Amino acid sequence: MVKERATVLSQKEIGTDIFDMVLSFPAGAKEAKPGQFIAMYCEDGTKLLPRPISICGIDAEAGTLRVVYRIAGEGTRLFSRRKAGDTLEVMGPLGNGFTMKEEAAILIGGGIGIPPMLELAKQLHAKKTVVLGYRSELFLKEEFEAHADVVVATEDGSAGTKGTVLDAMREAEVTGKVIYACGPMPMLKALAEYAENHGMEAQISLEERMACGIGACLGCICKSKHKDHHTNVNNKRICKDGPVFDAKEVVFP
Repeated sequence: MVKERATVLSQKEIGTDIFDMVLSFPAGAKEAKPGQFIAMYCEDGTKLLPRPISICGIDAEAGTLRVVYRIAGEGTRLFSRRKAGDTLEVMGPLGNGFTMKEEAAILIGGGIGIPPMLELAKQLHAKKTVVLGYRSELFLKEEFEAHADVVVATEDGSAGTKGTVLDAMREAEVTGKVIYACGPMPMLKALAEYAENHGMEAQISLEERMACGIGACLGCICKSKHKDHHTNVNNKRICKDGPVFDAKEVVFP
């Protein structure tokens, strides 16, 4: 983990309130792994805490990290106004990433949980199928298609299967031995149940509001089946122990 000023190399809007930013951050790019995140500072006196943003792309040789994020509040709105050549303070990479296996895989992203699955799709050499869940507007789909077969679900039925990612998996008869997933909690809960019922391993990346980003403040916990060595209670710190967990470890609300 390092904290330094990163330079914005490019930024563009790729969907409604969805932005694609590339940062020059050599120290972070050298260490980053699929599934990790960075903490980006707003550098606004009224917003002291950094915003956790999942890593979408890693180029260790070029020293760059790519993030794709949705405007969710004033902090991310400030990020969206950054231009090439601007700098901002960044800390990372943070958290643990996915553990890549050689078994046939199903990569599943829902909403803004789609971007962190892209680098995994690039680096994972096992046979894989990608399942993407959208409300309606598609983004990053063509980039995933360069690395795997892609199945799409939309809530309104405007593309692919109308319904959830599980609906799309069943309709397309997607099979595999390992699930890697990131997205909203209801989706992850359903996938954890699906994996358990089908005897599959599932690695899930949890999304949560964070404060410190390094495990000190206990502001981003999830319930777990085993005690946390840090607190000696059945909690896990998403920023430090996660954001990627074995689905069997998580107690869903």
